[in-house]
Amino acid sequence: MKKPILAFSFIFFTIIFHSVLSFSQDKKPDTVKVGIYVTSIHDIDFKQKEFTISLWLWLKYKNKDFNFQDNLEIPQAKTVNRAFYTLDSADGKVNMMMKLQCVMKDSWRISNFPFDRQTLRLSIENSQYDSKSLVFVADTVGKHYDPRFTLSGWNIDSCILTTGIKQYETGFGDESLAKPHTEYSNFRVRLSITRDASGLFWKMFLGMYIAFLIAYLCFYIHSDGIDSRFGLSVGSLFAVIGNKYIIDSSLPESTSFTLVDTLHGLTLFFIFSIIAATAYSLRLVKKDKAKEAHKFDMLMAKISIILYIALNIWFITQADKV
Repeated sequence: MKKPILAFSFIFFTIIFHSVLSFSQDKKPDTVKVGIYVTSIHDIDFKQKEFTISLWLWLKYKNKDFNFQDNLEIPQAKTVNRAFYTLDSADGKVNMMMKLQCVMKDSWRISNFPFDRQTLRLSIENSQYDSKSLVFVADTVGKHYDPRFTLSGWNIDSCILTTGIKQYETGFGDESLAKPHTEYSNFRVRLSITRDASGLFWKMFLGMYIAFLIAYLCFYIHSDGIDSRFGLSVGSLFAVIGNKYIIDSSLPESTSFTLVDTLHGLTLFFIFSIIAATAYSLRLVKKDKAKEAHKFDMLMAKISIILYIALNIWFITQADKV
């Protein structure tokens, strides 16, 4: 009599065990609905590779253990300042809203500066619950930034909200994992901005172009003032170099060849060509060939100004298209 009872008990507990195991495996992570409203973006600092963003953030979820008040994680943020937050737990759901100001790290793309286009990124995670327990769902209703606020010198093209899974190649001390990695659900914001560059461009490069024009005018100085021609050309050369150092001091270091490098390199090359042409003209004058020297100067003046303007227009147009 005992054997059938023991067999029945074994079968019963086996079924219960597999049911519990199957339920735990099929259990879906809780959903957190999250939305954002950007009120301000300011203090864009190219040298320090950072910007400041002020925003409203709201989260709606059922599991009170998520505790976003303490567990909110913003990767890539240098500092996070919570101005205040409100918490409503009516109807078995938690509705949290908070005002944040974050100083974010970013990598600027300066190859086409000042005609650059940048992407500002912000993401949030829960520092205690991974993707097995929590997944984000974006609240895409309405606008995501205040259209009345202006980002000085920039235009906001788009604001895109997405969610995903971020994988960390570590078990955070969990030795039971065969392959140490942990996955966290995250909510991402991507703002695309373009620069209103016309005024900034002339502000930065006007000195360089004036230096080139001073060197270019040397072609119209009579051969009797050959020393003045050399002096003006060399002075223009150092003026362009100084202008480049001033611009570079406001930009982050870059291993790529940028538009700033291209335009300054082009100007330096043409000023060097003017100096070389002046040296050749001086040689003709020394051989009593003043007329040939004058013709050579006029020919080089036309070639230099046409090529310089054409190449500048081409490089700037290509940068503005990207």
